Amino acid sequence: MTLRRQIQFWLISLGIFCVFLFVFSGVLLPFVAGAAVAYLLDPVCDRLEKLGMGRLWATLTILFGFVFLLILFFILLLPVLGNQLALFLKYFPDLVRQLQTLINDQVGERLTTVAGIKLADLQSSMSDLVGQGAAFVGKLAQSIWSGGQALLSILSLFVITPVVAFYLLLDWDHMVEKIDAWLPRDHLFEIRELAREMDGAVAGFVRGQLSVCLLLGTFYAVSLGIAGLNFGLLIGMGAGLVSFIPFVGAGLGFVVSIGVGLVQFWPDWPMILIIGGIFAAGQFLEGNILQPKLVGNSTGLHPVTLMFALFAFGYLFGFVGMLIAVPAAAMIGVLARFALKQYLASPVYTGTRRMRAAVPDETAPDAGPKE
Repeated sequence: MTLRRQIQFWLISLGIFCVFLFVFSGVLLPFVAGAAVAYLLDPVCDRLEKLGMGRLWATLTILFGFVFLLILFFILLLPVLGNQLALFLKYFPDLVRQLQTLINDQVGERLTTVAGIKLADLQSSMSDLVGQGAAFVGKLAQSIWSGGQALLSILSLFVITPVVAFYLLLDWDHMVEKIDAWLPRDHLFEIRELAREMDGAVAGFVRGQLSVCLLLGTFYAVSLGIAGLNFGLLIGMGAGLVSFIPFVGAGLGFVVSIGVGLVQFWPDWPMILIIGGIFAAGQFLEGNILQPKLVGNSTGLHPVTLMFALFAFGYLFGFVGMLIAVPAAAMIGVLARFALKQYLASPVYTGTRRMRAAVPDETAPDAGPKE
């Protein structure tokens, strides 16, 4: 098969896959979630197998433990988070008004004198900004909710996902062997190397970053709760979960926490400084301990690339697209680096003249030694 036909084959396959995602994105959520759970738990299952446990019992043990922890989360934490979210949305306009009043009383006259901005214009701008932000959050929540309810009921997500995860986790090694047997023999080594790099990139980001998000969310939630900040559990968990985008989660959590803290604690400056110190400590832990130990540099994903992937896949395929955005971006990054490596080693980059100069011309007459 020529190179042109190979390129056509893989492009057609990619197009069919994208059309499949677009058409069936409404019903893929439990299957994608089940595949993600199986991928996350496969290393634990392999380790239990090495300890002498059968694949079936290892799968059942891990899956039951995962479901048990998930049930505990929904029983213990989800009601508290839901209650805080409802209260936060209810009192959000009042919080904004109180924050506006506080800012106007403290720096309003100085801002008018220095920058020439009138208090009425500042209040109007802040109101418009808050309204636009609330509308964006509402549309985002509505999009996520509609994407998650494409099935007959959201309950089916929690019924189908464990079943899919069980079968995939049970047959994971056999599926890998079967797919490996389907690979074209002429490019077996290159495809296996690319698959290893993709697995390392995806595992390094998904498994490692998931651990970082959970640990940071726990740290922020517990610390803000101990500090006595209103909605501290909600803000801390939200900041931790969004921290897979560098500086975005911590930045949003810091801004919201400081805003709530100013309304709640003003003029108690030490408490506001404590809230800021919590996020400073979280950034130190993330940058110097959690990220190097759990994620490392195996992903190769730039923050801008990550954000673009989330928006692009979310726009094209809805909530399911957001779930597959990070793994897909990591895989595309591996393929892009491989293509760049091939390009740099090809005559297209080095040029035919340089290649001719590197090869001696045996037909040329020998000029003999110079005198």
